[in-house]
Amino acid sequence: MTFYNFKNTVLLFVFVMISCGSKSKNNTSSDNEIQNQVQKDTTIILGANQTEKYLSLLNGKHVAVVANQTSVIFNEKGYTHLVDSLISLKVDVKKIFSPEHGFRGKGDAGELIDDSKDTKTGLPIISLHGKNRKPTKKQLEDIDIVLFDIQDVGVRFYTYLSTMHYVMEASAEANIPLIVLDRPNPNANYIDGPVLDLAFKSFVGMHPVPLVYGMTIGEYAKMINGEGWLENNVLCDLTVITLKNYIHVSPYSLPIKPSPNLPNDKAINLYPSLDLFRGTTINAGRGTNYQLQCYGAPFFPKSDFSYTPESNEGAKHPRFEGKLCYGVDLRNEPTLDHLTLKYIIDAFNKTPKEETFFGSTFTAHAGNEILQKQIESGMTEYEIKATWQEDLENFKKIRAKYLLYP
Repeated sequence: MTFYNFKNTVLLFVFVMISCGSKSKNNTSSDNEIQNQVQKDTTIILGANQTEKYLSLLNGKHVAVVANQTSVIFNEKGYTHLVDSLISLKVDVKKIFSPEHGFRGKGDAGELIDDSKDTKTGLPIISLHGKNRKPTKKQLEDIDIVLFDIQDVGVRFYTYLSTMHYVMEASAEANIPLIVLDRPNPNANYIDGPVLDLAFKSFVGMHPVPLVYGMTIGEYAKMINGEGWLENNVLCDLTVITLKNYIHVSPYSLPIKPSPNLPNDKAINLYPSLDLFRGTTINAGRGTNYQLQCYGAPFFPKSDFSYTPESNEGAKHPRFEGKLCYGVDLRNEPTLDHLTLKYIIDAFNKTPKEETFFGSTFTAHAGNEILQKQIESGMTEYEIKATWQEDLENFKKIRAKYLLYP
């Protein structure tokens, strides 16, 4: 179905070339049957959809589920939330843990979320972006196994990674197994950006990885374990339910937005490059209907493109709320296959000297203090990216140990 039929374009190309060379009036029907089978065989099958692989691990156990609005099982009618599906299959789900933005994915970026109760199932929802970001011993004392299923977008400062880290750590300390239901990474086709300097470790960057790391969340969990990144080198009893028919260059369009300010494929593609603006005074489309698809400020030179940020889902009080911003519209830009600094360099050059550009959180998002200095000194994008290459090559060697897919 359209939600998750993403094709292996190489196989389809081969099929089309063969069929074009042997087409006749009498074989049209059989060609259609073969094409349908090729499409069926090359559909990406999510970890969550492969219930036959993990239900036996949950039977007779008290289960906690780490989930949000993206945690769904697709079917011919659309999709069903993982929690609802598990309950219908008689799995004893005791509680839900939710990440940044909450169980329904409505909270602002960085907003603290309170514990609550799911109105449909009556299950307690424990926020891991509120009083605590790591499950406590008490919160896990009645749990036998934890199931993690959240859609990631493959960018270091996207905090679902940090939530997974803390869930792995808490599970390891409590001797509770963890199952990660793998999902495709829409930005898995490249590796780019500065590698995190651990002196700038924070909730928006906990590990020495590039800004774009080219791994699924299941592969990343294996790397956290294998590299000894959990506190005191504890090891999580980890099982990854792998994807079927997936490779890292597989195109993947998210059927459900993973957070309020990533509404579509274009925003997700631009996110690695544009969310660096979070650590500046520039608005990157928050408070509009095209979040992370433009950037601007009231003090930019007047241009044909302008917008006025207003309060909306995911940005209750956006930067420059109610003020006319001039800027750059990126909605029709070609799809990126790399991280680019041209937008942030352009914005820096357009900002008057009397205006502040960099904020106190820029180093946390960049993962170092060098990038800000490089931009301020007037280095070109090419010159800056050249300084990353040795670290990127070293990371690729680490990454290779944990890959589950070509």
